[in-house]
Amino acid sequence: MNAPAKTEDFVATIPAGVFAETVTSVQHYTDHLFRFRMTRPESFRFRSGEFAMIGLMVGDKPIYRAYSIASPAWDEELEFFSIKVPDGPLTSHLQQIKPGDTVLMRKKPTGTLVLDALTPGKRLYMFSTGTGIAPFASLIRDPETYEKFDEVILTHTCREVAELKYGFDLVEEIRNHEFLAEVVGDKLRHYATVTREDFPFQGRITDLIANGKMFADLGVPRFDPAIDRGMICGSSAMLKETKALLEQAGLTEGANSKPAEFVIERAFVD
Repeated sequence: MNAPAKTEDFVATIPAGVFAETVTSVQHYTDHLFRFRMTRPESFRFRSGEFAMIGLMVGDKPIYRAYSIASPAWDEELEFFSIKVPDGPLTSHLQQIKPGDTVLMRKKPTGTLVLDALTPGKRLYMFSTGTGIAPFASLIRDPETYEKFDEVILTHTCREVAELKYGFDLVEEIRNHEFLAEVVGDKLRHYATVTREDFPFQGRITDLIANGKMFADLGVPRFDPAIDRGMICGSSAMLKETKALLEQAGLTEGANSKPAEFVIERAFVD
């Protein structure tokens, strides 16, 4: 039987310029979804809504994928929300991590789902499907979001009800948080829908926008470029369709270098 690898042997294999952080907790929601938290390097700075390249040593080489940071910029730890892909180059291994394990992270975060990429407005929509809720998990826990907007509407669409639990847990956490609860007040609204099971709100978010049901359910008017701002994170088809709906309403896509009325995250996980 082979002797276990020594810690110093493992450390020696970590690429230069990469953080090696320790997993502190893991929570599995379904056979397809889990979240984990890990230590945060003292020197690591990011804006809520950005993503980082995280990875594992698989064999003798590191494998990285882009993951939105789900924790807010003020958090002392880093949180990530992930899918499980049985044969995914990274996620097939990542889904097996446990507290005490090491996760690698490149040092430079980036991304477009940041408040700086939006022009001032009154109502902020966060449109997400599946694990696309991750960057918004960061933003809805950041006080700056509520300083800039009077109303924040988080939409989360999944196939099954069980897949919505992470979003419900987040909102409950905020409602009970010692200082976030007061900061957020009644500004945060959560609109969860499913596509394959019975639920009070059913349907693809793009269909619910197009037919007006989302607006009716929320009791808000249709998109107004003077007031409404949007952020989109989900599947490529969802991104394309939601972007088209916002543009039809007169909203313009923005970026870090040119803020406008809505932004899209284009980074994906395997």
